[in-house]
Amino acid sequence: MLQYLVILLDDTSVAYCHADNPLQTRNLIPLNTLRKAILFGMKENLMIQYVYPDYELPEEYNDVIESIDHIKIGRDVALYNSVPKTITADNAVLRLSIAEFIATQYDIAALLPQVTRLNICLTDIENFRDGQIEDYKQALSALNAVLLNLYKSGKQPQVNILTDRLQLEKMHNCDAGVNNITIAPNGKFYLCPAFYYDECMHLDNRMNHTTHDCSQSVGDLERGVQIPNQQLLKLDHAPLCRICDAYHCKRCVWLNQRLTWDSNTPSRQQCVLAHIERNASQQLQNQLKEAGFNVNNEIKDINYLDPFEVREQF
Repeated sequence: MLQYLVILLDDTSVAYCHADNPLQTRNLIPLNTLRKAILFGMKENLMIQYVYPDYELPEEYNDVIESIDHIKIGRDVALYNSVPKTITADNAVLRLSIAEFIATQYDIAALLPQVTRLNICLTDIENFRDGQIEDYKQALSALNAVLLNLYKSGKQPQVNILTDRLQLEKMHNCDAGVNNITIAPNGKFYLCPAFYYDECMHLDNRMNHTTHDCSQSVGDLERGVQIPNQQLLKLDHAPLCRICDAYHCKRCVWLNQRLTWDSNTPSRQQCVLAHIERNASQQLQNQLKEAGFNVNNEIKDINYLDPFEVREQF
């Protein structure tokens, strides 16, 4: 069941997840389309998430935007494509390549006392190689060390790839097309912003067996959301994922299609990274336990990073 409606306010709205936004020409959503999108969200009882461009919108847009409860991505949630020296927002997203994350691990650690929540989003997961495993583990350990000291001091900042798994007891993935849907400035629905960017860049839709073109939309504001074979996006149709306990994994549908040609099957890169993070969360959990914190939801030992390689154990 859908819970969130993501509204891209402009073609140049900020990128906030794995996919970059390659669009550079401003194309502000028509005011009437914005009103229709908000009305759709109200009728479906959806939480609105506006994705802002890096320029100020006309005042008449602000009046419409404020007509409903919402979250402003790019305003309330700060976005960074490099590691800043300071962060003034409570919630922030760092979009970094894997190499950048590893190289700036101590600079990132220095930001943790400044935030309530920090989301780290890796932008080149498709390029991850086994030779980076140990370096990635070390970078997560460096963040764990700072988190442990902050917990001891009474502060408990959240870092998505480390602390989310401590609280989760079931999968909490991105669920694009399942619990959230995106409306673009053209008034059409997309599973997430990345599919809209691909369409605008005229990249072939390899999963579209109907039109054999670059169309990625799954409905519009006139017809509503129309996702072909929507069940194939759901966890209960993902044989490995539904029994995996890397509950924080985003299981990115866009990356799945790019790397495995199957929207419901993650690539090895996603699985390995998620399990390294899962094990680092277990490390933090054990350290908190040793420091005297009450720990629930105990994370068990495992002997693999890619569940596909040991699928017979499941």
